[in-house]
Amino acid sequence: MPTQLTAHFALEELACTQHREFDNTPPPDAVGNLRLTAARMEQVRRALGERVISVSSGYRSRALNRAVGGARTSAHLTGHAVDFNCYGFGDPLAVCRVLAASDIAFDQLIEEGSWVHISFDPRLRRQVLTRREGGGYGLGLEA
Repeated sequence: MPTQLTAHFALEELACTQHREFDNTPPPDAVGNLRLTAARMEQVRRALGERVISVSSGYRSRALNRAVGGARTSAHLTGHAVDFNCYGFGDPLAVCRVLAASDIAFDQLIEEGSWVHISFDPRLRRQVLTRREGGGYGLGLEA
């Protein structure tokens, strides 16, 4: 039975991985952060018209983060970040435009091309970025 963190997000969903060779069980401090992240994802869901959100990555252990090429300081390591799609709403750029215009408190919102990355790191800088072809990130949302 799933461990519900909020009405629409379960612990297992925010800590899942396709890489079965890694133990991706979040430690207690990360579980606490995931509860806060799930609450913020409920705000994201409301901003997107209560449409289903498909999470592809949430919490990542250090080993998993290394294996997937995540940043050494990734907010995924602490349970503060989620990569997702909201197919019923639109493409990642459309999702990011709505979230950037909302009053949701976030640290980073990144249009990654085929998914959205949102971080709720406590700094809450409201950084909006777009992944550029060939690598790197640009400020703002590019068309």
